Amino acid sequence: MTQVALLDLKRQFSEVEADVRGRLEEILAGQSFILGPTVQELEAAIGRYAGVEHGIGVASGTDALLLPLKALDMKDGDEVVTAPFTFFATAGAIHNAGGRTVFVDIEPDTFNIDPALVEGAVTERTRAVVPVHLFGQMAEMKPLMELAERRGLFLLEDSAQSIGAKQRIDGEWRSTGQLGHATAFSFFPSKNLGGYGDGGMVATPHADVAERLRRLRVHGGVKMYHHDEVGFNSRLDTLQAAVLLAKLPYLDGWSAARRANAAWYDERFARLEETGALRRPRVLEHNESVYNQYTLRAQDRDRLREHLNAREIGCAVYYPLPLHMQPCFQYLGYREGDFPESERASREVLSIPVYPELTADERERVAVAIEEFYAAGA
Repeated sequence: MTQVALLDLKRQFSEVEADVRGRLEEILAGQSFILGPTVQELEAAIGRYAGVEHGIGVASGTDALLLPLKALDMKDGDEVVTAPFTFFATAGAIHNAGGRTVFVDIEPDTFNIDPALVEGAVTERTRAVVPVHLFGQMAEMKPLMELAERRGLFLLEDSAQSIGAKQRIDGEWRSTGQLGHATAFSFFPSKNLGGYGDGGMVATPHADVAERLRRLRVHGGVKMYHHDEVGFNSRLDTLQAAVLLAKLPYLDGWSAARRANAAWYDERFARLEETGALRRPRVLEHNESVYNQYTLRAQDRDRLREHLNAREIGCAVYYPLPLHMQPCFQYLGYREGDFPESERASREVLSIPVYPELTADERERVAVAIEEFYAAGA
């Protein structure tokens, strides 16, 4: 029996190989590997895609979070609000930028930060809010934008998983990248737009933010051997920029295919949801998800995962331990039970294959295996 992979990048490569090889050969012929015209071309392209003027290529999605936070020049005791149900990089960047992470719980339907809880967590020390657009769906941005405007807070969108996601606000569809002071994108290979190594980008509509970030990414100075501040070595690799430029024209089609696969699962699993065996992911009617993951809430999740693995069907738990329960964040003083929705999600979530090249037969295998598990009385 052949494996149904959680993600199969080899299939994607077969589609884009000619475009990628052409771009890479240009770089190899020119022998320019750090920043330069190719990175600038990608920065402009991602800026246009996100609907903002500025893109700043950096070394990773983590750095795309870290550098905007570092640009806030936070002092001891300054706070940044985010959710504990996300990848480590979100809170890790806050810590490494000198801030103190303040967690608030998530909405049970979307897995995203609950905006109704954010305002209660804001104090006179709060400098920023970092909503994470998890699994491909945007967090509720309008109340966060209004809060940030009212309280003078920096709003940083963590869009590592959600490039191209949209939200309708006041009747207008807006894209992730347009709604915060800055937005972090990741080009890790497993992302919807992934490179062949690490890479990231910050998108921003603000020229002053962009200027500071361009300085920070090259050791704090835009002129060779002149340093206005102590910065970082966080430059997007030119080879990665070439790969991403080759793949970018395919992105909307890939996102549409992910939505089609998700819609098929939604219909297939409706009956199982009625029984209480699982819960399908919820996408709010004013959101358009790009489904970086299709994430179920599953009864007896761990045994279901074992069942799928035994049948060579790829699946994964994102994330098994909320950040407030990670040993490195014990100093923040949170305890188990402080964020019940995040903790419950960590016990229940299971992501199954949804990538664009997934075949109809493979989807069927995934669905049948899940149905068999619950039919057996799990």
